[in-house]
Amino acid sequence: MSNNSDIFEEDRIYHIYSRSVGNDLLFIEEKNYLFFLDKYDQFCSRVFTTLAYCLIPNHFHFLVQVKPDIENHQVVKAFSDFLNSYTKAFNKTYSRNGALFQRKFKRKLVEQENYLTRMILYIHHNPTKHRIVENFKLWNYSSYRSFLSSKPSKIDRSFVLAWFGGLESFEEIHETIKSEYLPDDFLLE
Repeated sequence: MSNNSDIFEEDRIYHIYSRSVGNDLLFIEEKNYLFFLDKYDQFCSRVFTTLAYCLIPNHFHFLVQVKPDIENHQVVKAFSDFLNSYTKAFNKTYSRNGALFQRKFKRKLVEQENYLTRMILYIHHNPTKHRIVENFKLWNYSSYRSFLSSKPSKIDRSFVLAWFGGLESFEEIHETIKSEYLPDDFLLE
């Protein structure tokens, strides 16, 4: 087994993120967010189990686990096809040309247990970090609310809630994030 975070390995957990080129927006209207998630599901659900996500106007974060018997090239192709499909539709809708996302999406292997907790918290709190909303719970385009709901979801709620020790603990830890789980020096893009 390789420790190279540039290779996707089956059953491993990764933080995948990317942003728009320049100052472009990835999402202009609500329908863009929903279409993006539909495209993600269409292309990526066969290679990933999704643990958390957050979509921000100019970037996105996904926390995923590669499914068993899936190889690196399958993951890269699925994710690239997903981004290309969204870009083509977005460009057609808004009469624009060229790349929408930075050239290569980024990924980080989640190897340490405490890092998994921090990544889930970081992803859910991202709208607050970027001052889009004052309370991360109010952001419609993250997976946080799906953990509180009994509606069907494409998020692996059982894994994440078990990781946090149940729903009550999940909510409590999200509330105490600043002081205990995300020190000031824990910053990503």
